[in-house]
Amino acid sequence: MNKDEGAMGNADRYAKVDRDILAAMEKPGRVYLAGLAFSAALVVVGGILWAYQIRNGLGVAGYTHPVNWAIYITNFVFWVGIAHSGTLISAVLYLFRARFRTSFNRAAEAMTVFALMVAGLFPLIHLGRSWVFYYLIPYPNQRQLWVNFRSPLIWDVFAVGTYFTVSLVFFYVGMIPDFAIARRCKEGIRKKIFSVLSLGWKGTEREWRHYGMLYLFLAAFATPLVASVHSVVSWDFAMSIVPGWHTTIFAPYFVAGAILSGTAMVITLVVPLRKAMNLHEYITDDHFESIAKILLFTSLIVSYAYIVEFGLAWYGGNVFEMEAFRYRALGDFRYLTWAMIFCNSLVPLTLFAKRLRRNTTCLLVVSLLVNVGMWLERFVIIVTSLAHDYDPYVWGAYRPTYVEVGISLGSFGLFFMLYLLFVKNLPVLSITEIKEHL
Repeated sequence: MNKDEGAMGNADRYAKVDRDILAAMEKPGRVYLAGLAFSAALVVVGGILWAYQIRNGLGVAGYTHPVNWAIYITNFVFWVGIAHSGTLISAVLYLFRARFRTSFNRAAEAMTVFALMVAGLFPLIHLGRSWVFYYLIPYPNQRQLWVNFRSPLIWDVFAVGTYFTVSLVFFYVGMIPDFAIARRCKEGIRKKIFSVLSLGWKGTEREWRHYGMLYLFLAAFATPLVASVHSVVSWDFAMSIVPGWHTTIFAPYFVAGAILSGTAMVITLVVPLRKAMNLHEYITDDHFESIAKILLFTSLIVSYAYIVEFGLAWYGGNVFEMEAFRYRALGDFRYLTWAMIFCNSLVPLTLFAKRLRRNTTCLLVVSLLVNVGMWLERFVIIVTSLAHDYDPYVWGAYRPTYVEVGISLGSFGLFFMLYLLFVKNLPVLSITEIKEHL
């Protein structure tokens, strides 16, 4: 093959990549519309129940003394954890030049943005008087009032706000060259929208040089956020003196759990995405095997943290700490605790088998169970420690109400609705990075 024929062959392959990726943005099918309608219905139900809670007060939630942090805070920590995989897969793997990231980075980045949008709602839902949320933001005002910087709620505002801003910029910058391709291939109103979003991108050598420098800078800037954001969330608990919370292991423990849950959610979303949009050529079994190894590795770290938690309680000899962990394993919520260990520690061990790492059905089942287990982990940590505090006289049980359950389901509906809108309106894979590998 001479030079001209090779150039023509590359041009044909590049055109095929454009067609295959942009074809996912064509007219939606019935299954897609049904999923979108169902997600939207959950959002409506959750919104109605939130309005009902605002009108009647937090008494409609299942809060009972001493359990005043429950499902809402569980959901907040869960969704912040889900958001971590976007930075891990996009930024960290980009710095390490891991080639398989191109199959997952766009979906993971979108997932990060949407999960943070959902997570940001729950501190407001938990507050009760959501309409005065601006008191959480430190800004100069005529009353010379300032926020209490010792409050965990303020730490979360800074942590989540910073992470959301950087993630959104990282997500958008990575799509600018793809917007230019979509601008060229689409017609009508979509062409005009992509023309605005592409910022006049022409693909010159100078533009690519500056783009590469900016993307590398954002990747390096976002990487420390993987550790910092969920460490700050863990300090919401570790800075207290509640048995089961007051421990220095929480920061690395929460970070590992966040990466585990986020990676599991990426697999949960990408497996049906590949099948529905016929992207087998660009998301291969080799790519799934690589991300399954990350899932297995972080599962082992989380399992080790479980052992260390119980070991520290026993070795420390603190009677309150020992009782808190005894209650967690044998008390009212013991079934949830053992389900958590089964889903997060035992089920991922199946991925030691290479055949199962390459089986997408098995990966989907494992990822779903890990998502369930990680939600249970946050619930068990929060509720059991509060329900079994220092004084036996104030021990109490917690039962969620239909309002909390409905709002929680609404949060899942909002996340999946945003994700379904994303896959039909924006390129689901990075076209330019796939062409680079070609």
